[in-house]
Amino acid sequence: MIVINDKVKNALEWILCIIIAFVLAVAIKYFIGTPTIVSQVSMVPTLQENQRLILNRLLRTKKEMPQRGDIITFEAPTVKGYTSIEEMDFNNPVAKYENEPKSWWGKFTYYVLEFNKESYIKRVIALPGEHVKIENGKVYINGEELQEDYLVEETPASLRGEPTFNDFVVPENCVFAMGDNRDQSTDCRAFGCIPLEKIESKVWIRFWPLNLFGKV
Repeated sequence: MIVINDKVKNALEWILCIIIAFVLAVAIKYFIGTPTIVSQVSMVPTLQENQRLILNRLLRTKKEMPQRGDIITFEAPTVKGYTSIEEMDFNNPVAKYENEPKSWWGKFTYYVLEFNKESYIKRVIALPGEHVKIENGKVYINGEELQEDYLVEETPASLRGEPTFNDFVVPENCVFAMGDNRDQSTDCRAFGCIPLEKIESKVWIRFWPLNLFGKV
C-alpha cells in the first residue's frame, strides 16, 4: 500500500487545482467571452486604440451568422490583398487562408490559446446572398445605398489606387466587413469575404475608458 505524506498530498491538490483553473479559463475564453485591447485604427471613430473591450464568443460557439452592423473579430487572412485586378476572383470573393497548422498541438496553440494568431476587428456590411457594389465612394446593397451613420465624415468606400472587390455577391456562409475608418482599414475590399468559421467573436462591451463604459 502506497502512503502519501501530507506535503505530497497538498502539492498534488495544488497541481490539480491549477490544472482545473487553466482548463476553465481556456474554455471560458474560447467558448464564452474574453477581454481584448484595440490595437488598430481601422474602427476610428467608433473604437480608438488602447480601448478595452469584452468579446462575446457565443456567436462562434453557436455558429450563428452575425447581423449587418455588428462589429466582429475574425482571423486575419493569409493573403492580405492583391496586386492586380486580374488576381481577384469576383465569382468567388472569399478570403484565402493558407499555411494553417496541421498537428493537433499546432491547432490547439493557434486556435485555442491563440499564440501568434492575428485577428482583425471590422463592421459587418453585407450578408450571404447580398449583392454588393461600391461606386463613387458609396456602398450599395442589392441596389440600395447603405446608410452608414457611424461614419462621422465622408469617407471613400474604395481603396485608393489598389485592387478592390467592388461588385460581387457575398457567398454562402460568408460576410463582407469593412472598418469604419475606411482610409486606414485593410478589410474585405482587399482580400474578400470572411467565412463563418473564421469569425471569432462579436464586440460586446467597452469597459475602458470608464467614461465610455457600456455596450458597443
